[in-house]
Amino acid sequence: MLAWLLPFSVPLLAELLISDALLQKIERDFDSDARQRVEAWQTLMLEGKDLPELEKLTAVNDFFNNNVMFVDDIVLWNQEDYWATPIEMLSLGAGDCEDYSIAKYFTLKQLGVNEDKLRITYVKAVNLNQAHMVLTYFENRRAIPLVLDNLISEIQPANRRQDLIPVYSFNGTGLWLAKSRGEGQRVGDASRLSLWEDLTARMRVEMGTSR
Repeated sequence: MLAWLLPFSVPLLAELLISDALLQKIERDFDSDARQRVEAWQTLMLEGKDLPELEKLTAVNDFFNNNVMFVDDIVLWNQEDYWATPIEMLSLGAGDCEDYSIAKYFTLKQLGVNEDKLRITYVKAVNLNQAHMVLTYFENRRAIPLVLDNLISEIQPANRRQDLIPVYSFNGTGLWLAKSRGEGQRVGDASRLSLWEDLTARMRVEMGTSR
């Protein structure tokens, strides 16, 4: 699932701005339920900024786990691996584990959680015997990370998730190979992941339509 293709990094969006024009387009292209999901997401991003950090984690984890149905990429996109933007996922009301993790990551960034505390983490899901993706949160560099997952709604520390074996993790600034259940060894920038570059480019196009 690693794709080491693009040699440059695309800066991430500073803000996720959703205009009425974009909401109208979502309703026109999908339905009123799609618009309502995106509006609820916008409300969360506007009203959740003052929550304590751990409450932000819970609010964001619950929002996506409760509003999005798990569906494989091959069914949704006719592709083996497609990383959807939060707008794409909420418009469809469906996504896979990568989409949940990515949406939670960008939403928490928008709520003011420092990007250095967040990692999108590829793991092996032992019980499923397959690759899986979760979002991990490090309160500090020495802390055991908390795991935000669509398989288990309760946020748990990584040492309680023996069903997950970490492989690698990344955020907008770096890429790490896993080291037990801690931070791991940095091996480069997220720009080495072509799916990440494609995702951030599509997010720019989406937000560009809202201005």
